[in-house]
Amino acid sequence: MAMQLRIHVPPHPLIKHWLGVLRDANTPSAVFRSAMTEIGRWLTYEAIRNEWLATVDTTIEPPLAPCPATFIDPEMPLMVVPILRAGLALMEGVQAALPTAAVYHLGFVRDEETLDATCYLNKLPDQIPPHTRVLISEPMLATGGTMMATMAELTKRGVDPSLVRIVSVVTAPPALQKLAEAYPQLVIYAGIIDEGLDENGFIVPGLGDAGDRTFGTN
Repeated sequence: MAMQLRIHVPPHPLIKHWLGVLRDANTPSAVFRSAMTEIGRWLTYEAIRNEWLATVDTTIEPPLAPCPATFIDPEMPLMVVPILRAGLALMEGVQAALPTAAVYHLGFVRDEETLDATCYLNKLPDQIPPHTRVLISEPMLATGGTMMATMAELTKRGVDPSLVRIVSVVTAPPALQKLAEAYPQLVIYAGIIDEGLDENGFIVPGLGDAGDRTFGTN
C-alpha cells in the first residue's frame, strides 16, 4: 500500500486562539512574536506526542518503593531545523518542548518574481544518521519551494523522511500537493490549511509576512 502524506490540524483551543491573534492585522509586533512562541510550543507538543520520540523503560527508586519509569532515549539523535528567518519565530516554543535537540539553521530567500527559493545559509552536517528525528520549523507553507529544497538537503545527508515532522502555522494546498508527491512519508502539523495563494504567492487569507511581523520590519 502506497504511503500518503499526513497533515494534522490539531483541534486544540490554544492553537486556535494564538492563530487568531497572529491573523489579526492589528496585532503589534511584540504580541505577534509572543503568539508565535506559544503556537510553536503547542504545535510541537502535538507533533512529538505520538510515539515519534524513542523511549527506554527502566526502574527508579522513589522515596518509598521501586517503580517502573519511561524516559526519552538519550541515545536517540534529535535535531531541529528552523528555516530562516521566519522559522526562528517558533523556536522558543519548539525548544521549550525539545530542550536537548541540536539546532541546525537553513536560510532561504525567495525570488518574488519566480517564487524560487535560493539557499544562502546551510549549517547542516555533512552526514546525518538515518534514525535521526528531525523537526522542521517553518511558519508558512505556501508554494512549497523552500520546503522541497530543505527536504532535498536533508535526504541527501541520510535523513529518513518518515522520521521528519514539519511544524507550520499556516499551509496552502500547492505546497501540500508538491510535498505529497515527492515525500509521501512526511508528517505535517499545522495551525490551519488555508484556501490558496494570491498572484504573488502569498497564502490567502494567511497572516501576512511572518518574518516582517515577527521582527518589526517591512
